[in-house]
Amino acid sequence: MIKVFGHTAPDTDSTGSPIIWAWYLNEVRKTPAQAVLQGEPNTEAAWMLKRWNLDKPQIIADVAAGDQCVIVDTNNPAELPASLDDADVIEIIDHHLLAGGIKTRVPINITLRPLACTATIMHDLIGEDMARAPQSIKGAMLTCILSDTLEFRSPTTTVHDRAVAEKLAADLGINITDYATEMFAAKSDVSAFSNEALLRMDSKEYELGGKQLRISVLETTSPQVLLARKDALLAAMPAVAAADGADEVLLFVVDILREQATLLVPNDYVRQIAERSFGVTVTGDSVVLPGVMSRKKQIIPVLAV
Repeated sequence: MIKVFGHTAPDTDSTGSPIIWAWYLNEVRKTPAQAVLQGEPNTEAAWMLKRWNLDKPQIIADVAAGDQCVIVDTNNPAELPASLDDADVIEIIDHHLLAGGIKTRVPINITLRPLACTATIMHDLIGEDMARAPQSIKGAMLTCILSDTLEFRSPTTTVHDRAVAEKLAADLGINITDYATEMFAAKSDVSAFSNEALLRMDSKEYELGGKQLRISVLETTSPQVLLARKDALLAAMPAVAAADGADEVLLFVVDILREQATLLVPNDYVRQIAERSFGVTVTGDSVVLPGVMSRKKQIIPVLAV
C-alpha cells in the first residue's frame, strides 16, 4: 500500500492533494494507495473534508523501512518523516523550490512546476481521467487551488491555476466568490486553538544568517481576532522556538481582503529582519506590510539580516 502525504502541519493543499492522488492511484492506475497526514489538518482543511464528505486521512508519526511513499506539496526533508531515508520514495509532486536532500533507491518520477498549487499540477497529470473523478475529488481540488491562491489574490497565482479552478467550479456548479467566502470563514475561525498551536499551524523552517527561523503565516479575513491576541502570541514565541529547535518565530498575519500582512516583532533581531527585508521602519511590536501575502514569493525570498 503506497502512502501519499504532504508536509507537517498540513494545510488545505497538503490535506487535499494526498486524497486526490490516492484516488488516482487506486481508481485509475489500479495501484493500492492510502492518503495520510503528518498532523491534524487546519480549520480550512477540516472544513473541506466535511464539505465534500471526505474521510480524514490517518495521521502518521513516521514511516517504516520498505514503505512505498509518494510525497506531495513539499520536497523539503525538514517537513517530512524522520525515517524517510529508510522508506522507498517512488514519486514527488510539488510546486515549491527544489530543496534537495531526499535520497531514493532507484530513479523516480519527480514533477515540480511553477504553479500556485499542487492540485493544479495533479489536474494536469490526471488529464482526461479527470472525467472519472467524483465530485468530492473535484471539490477538494478546487478548494486546494482557491486556498493556495487566496481566491487568485496571491502573487503566486498563474493564469493556469485560475483556468483550472474556474473549470472545476463550472463542473461543480459552484460560485467561486461565495465558496471562497465560506472557506476563508472556516480558515479564520481559530478560537479553539492555543497560542502555541497558532504559531505552528502553518509554518516552515528556514535558515537565515546562521539562525533557524520558524516562519509562520496565518491567513484570515478577520485579522483583528488574531491581533487581539498579539501580546499572548508574542509571549509564547520563545517557548515555541526553544521546543522546536529554532532561534526565532516570525509570525505574519495575512489579511486576505486588504491584501497585506502584519508581522509581529518580539525583539530587536526580528525588527532588524523586518527593516532590512521589507524596507520599513518598525516603531512598536508589529508592522504592517502592504501587498505582502505569499510566504513562498514575497517573504522567504527577501529575508535578510
